[in-house]
Formats: sequence, structure tokens, C-alpha cells
Amino acid sequence: MKKIYISHSTSFDFKKELYQPLKKAGLDYSFIYPHEKSSKPYPVKKLFLSKKCNLVIAEVSFPSTGQGIELGWANVCDIPIICIYRKGTTHPQSIRLITKKIIKYGDNLDLIEKIKKI
Repeated sequence: MKKIYISHSTSFDFKKELYQPLKKAGLDYSFIYPHEKSSKPYPVKKLFLSKKCNLVIAEVSFPSTGQGIELGWANVCDIPIICIYRKGTTHPQSIRLITKKIIKYGDNLDLIEKIKKI
């Protein structure tokens, strides 16, 4: 089963806006929710270097330095990155240096549909 790391800023209600919709969708993937139980930094470097992650989906509507570091590690470790952002927000242009897969979504249902297509 594919393991997908969910990268995001902590400056929005990610548990409600991102984690809950993904959990309720019943997708056939194993998601890694880095801040599900703790607000401490996740040991992403170790995860990516061990290749125990197949894909990173990054919610980039709210850019952050920590997320930039995570995406940099994923890129260095050759882990594919897909960036998603909510309609009405803008994504950092610098993410184009690490991925060409940048997807806009409208609401939680649209988010799930687009992730299913991934």
C-alpha cells in the first residue's frame, strides 16, 4: 500500500480542513498525518531517507518555512511531490522548482476527487 505524507502549514485548521476529509474519504492509501497527535516537528528527514514514503501531497495554500524544509527533503530524496491549494488562495511560485504537479481545488469534495485522480 502506498504511504503518502501530508505536508501542510500549521497556520490553519488542518485537522478539520485536511485530515478529516481525507480520513472520511475511505481512500485506499496509508496517509501519514504529521501533526495528528503532536505539534512537535515530525522526523520527516528520517522518514524520507528511509524511503518509507512513496509520495508527498503538500497543501500549499498557507506557505510556511517548515513546510518548505519538508518539501526540500522530499525533493532531495527523490520522493514525488504533488502540491494542492485552495481556490481563492495563491501558492508560492518557488514550488515550481520541485514539482510540475500543482492542483487547485474548490472545497473538500473537490479535494477528495482530485486526490482520487492522482
